[in-house]
Amino acid sequence: MRALVTGGAGFIGSHLADRLLDRGDQVVLLDDLSTGRLANIEHLTGSPDAEFVLGSVLNADLVDHVVSRVDTVFHLAAAVGVNLIVERPLESLMTNIRGTETVIEKAHKYGKRILVTSTSEIYGKNTSDSLSEDDDRILGSPLKSRWSYSEAKAIDEILAYTYWREKGLETVIVRLFNTVGPRQTGSYGMVVPRFIGQALRNQPITVFGDGTQTRCFCHVSDVVSGLIALSEHPDAFGKVFNLGGSDEISMVDLAERVIDLVESESHLEFIPYDDAYEEGFEDMERRVPNTNRANRLVGFEPSVGLDDIILSVIADQRS
Repeated sequence: MRALVTGGAGFIGSHLADRLLDRGDQVVLLDDLSTGRLANIEHLTGSPDAEFVLGSVLNADLVDHVVSRVDTVFHLAAAVGVNLIVERPLESLMTNIRGTETVIEKAHKYGKRILVTSTSEIYGKNTSDSLSEDDDRILGSPLKSRWSYSEAKAIDEILAYTYWREKGLETVIVRLFNTVGPRQTGSYGMVVPRFIGQALRNQPITVFGDGTQTRCFCHVSDVVSGLIALSEHPDAFGKVFNLGGSDEISMVDLAERVIDLVESESHLEFIPYDDAYEEGFEDMERRVPNTNRANRLVGFEPSVGLDDIILSVIADQRS
């Protein structure tokens, strides 16, 4: 198989490329390096089965060219991270809506199967015990930049689903919940690498809000396995799937866990949301995925525990 990975120099995209190459596939990695890094894929230099293309999913001619040359598409390219969404909302909207529209349109033109990655941000402020794919979205004002990301990814999902329903394009939608692992940086608000970076330097660990908000973290290796399995299963076409971890933890407890595992002298410092992001910022108090649908179809089951997830990022940052 020859696969296109948009966002291929990114954290998840580079790990996906590694897995595809390991099993004998060829990959084309498209990335504009706005958030991706060449360091993530430098180990692929010289590989006859890996090709890096520098460019944006907003470039329709370039997307047309690379899609025409592959068998399947993994669309991961997106403006990601709360910091980036808040600081550059218009750029993020353009990338996440127009970019996805372009990639799906070209996939349809050439009849290529496509997996579109979405996000747990879709659910907004819904704090249900276990968020399933059919649960309601509860969002704040559209004038708050935080929710623009959720709205953009919802449009991406609608596009993917409608292309399947009306045009027969083989599309799969996957909502990712807090994926973590080596190569992820804390530059755009990703909490685990940010906490670890601060702990390694014995700096104060900055917890936004009161730290009672909870998340579930999943190792990138588990997520990549789920992405590939779902992309290839015919019963996944036209459907949406959650992929994420099962161990819920508060940000305060996460920070303390990081301090213990790093053996750091750091202490916690609480930063109001208005200072961390923008005035009136709204956060999700709880985000717990229900992954039963993916489990039933492809056997998705996270295998890496939270401590091992943290240790993998510690080792990566130390190296």
